[in-house]
Amino acid sequence: MSIDFTNYGPLDGYDEFISKKGNPRRIARQVCRYFSGLTSEEVQELKQASDLAIKALGISFTVYSEGSNIDRAWPMDLIPRLIASKDWKVTETGLKQRLKALNMFINDLYHEQQVVKDGVFSGEVLAGARNYRKQCEGISPPFGVWAHICGTDLVRGGDGTQYVLEDNLRVPSGVSYMLENRHVMKRVFPELFEHIEILPIDDYTTKLFEMLAALSPRQGDTPEVVVLTPGIYNSAYFEHSYLAQQMGAELVQGCDLLVAADDCVYMKTIYGPKRVDVIYRRIDDDFLDPEVFRKDSTLGVPGLMRAWRKGNVGIANAPGAGVADDKVVYYFVPELIRYYLNEEPIIPNVPTYLCMREDDRSYVLDHLDELVVKPANESGGYGMLVGPKATKKQLKQFAKLIEEDPRNYIAQPTLHLSTVPTLIENGRVGPRHVDLRPFTLQSKGFYTTMGGLSRVALPEGSLVVNSSQGGGSKDTWVIDLEDAK
Repeated sequence: MSIDFTNYGPLDGYDEFISKKGNPRRIARQVCRYFSGLTSEEVQELKQASDLAIKALGISFTVYSEGSNIDRAWPMDLIPRLIASKDWKVTETGLKQRLKALNMFINDLYHEQQVVKDGVFSGEVLAGARNYRKQCEGISPPFGVWAHICGTDLVRGGDGTQYVLEDNLRVPSGVSYMLENRHVMKRVFPELFEHIEILPIDDYTTKLFEMLAALSPRQGDTPEVVVLTPGIYNSAYFEHSYLAQQMGAELVQGCDLLVAADDCVYMKTIYGPKRVDVIYRRIDDDFLDPEVFRKDSTLGVPGLMRAWRKGNVGIANAPGAGVADDKVVYYFVPELIRYYLNEEPIIPNVPTYLCMREDDRSYVLDHLDELVVKPANESGGYGMLVGPKATKKQLKQFAKLIEEDPRNYIAQPTLHLSTVPTLIENGRVGPRHVDLRPFTLQSKGFYTTMGGLSRVALPEGSLVVNSSQGGGSKDTWVIDLEDAK
């Protein structure tokens, strides 16, 4: 028995493989033909080969559960996500536009705050911004860039329209899984890569190193770049070690670094202290420097902010960049693009209600069972309410939370996220909802990954794609339609 796409039933909404007529879309025809030619036994063998490759490569993620850390093998589905290259060019331009405006906004906030004075951005929102750092006021990082790495979450609605769901500007994760998904797929399906022109993604770590190197205060020499990790118990530790290894950078913890009397950062080595030029930090602002932020932090480096302020070390993402990683700030981004760039947004936001506004709050409270409600600064799918799937008790609890702290919540319509065929039991395929996290880099120039990390909600009907909440992933193929037969 082979995989049968003729009986594949898309959910209501937009399926990226199959049209409503039941026919494969043009971009999906070749992949559908290939998988339709496989028997269920062959599919099982390929799945086992995929699982073995994931185990051999050591691809894992950590779930925090009931006070313990559980390492799990990375969940990857064998059927790829497909995007036409002409469509991706539009998305890529929109991502660069968005990050450029966000960096101009962050830079403005830590200097003149002209955007507030001109009434484009709410002073009330800024006053309640949990990740605004007064310690960063007046600092001018290289190129005026604060968020050097942005992971933007994209979704398609029920009619196929693409939206930005959120901007991840603090320590965005997931790019290593995007790269490793491709390694696994090449091992398992070499013949598909021979016959389909799939645009490559393996230059990311080179581009990441080039972006980081551009932040070095000692131009002309090969910079010493380090990846600062909280340690092995962090859920993204696999990614920290992977990116350091791929870039040829040192993977360090706070205890491996020191700030000397000359206000420069040094790495402790068996040969003595070695000057560090750039830190790719994967820890939150609060833990970066106990002299400035949390006094009890053992993860950071005392004096680091002093060294950065004096321009003796580059830090990516810069401290304070998280002020724009706020779901309330997200609401204003289309207007920020118009204000700073004098351009119309290429990729729209999802329609959003601000609970801090009385009219919006009244609407949200009256329609909680229809909306998705999100806290301003949480991530990973935590702390949000999916109204149509919530119990009466949960709806009542969220109504109380909103009324107690309206600044901390936004609400959005429950989108019918696009679906992609996904392997389920016995070699069958079923529609599962997906999102996409591409990664955009900015220092002296821009770079965007060719596609991104596609995350898939594995439980039937689920809209939550986060791996910490039971989601999985797919390799994302950007394909030139002229090569798709």
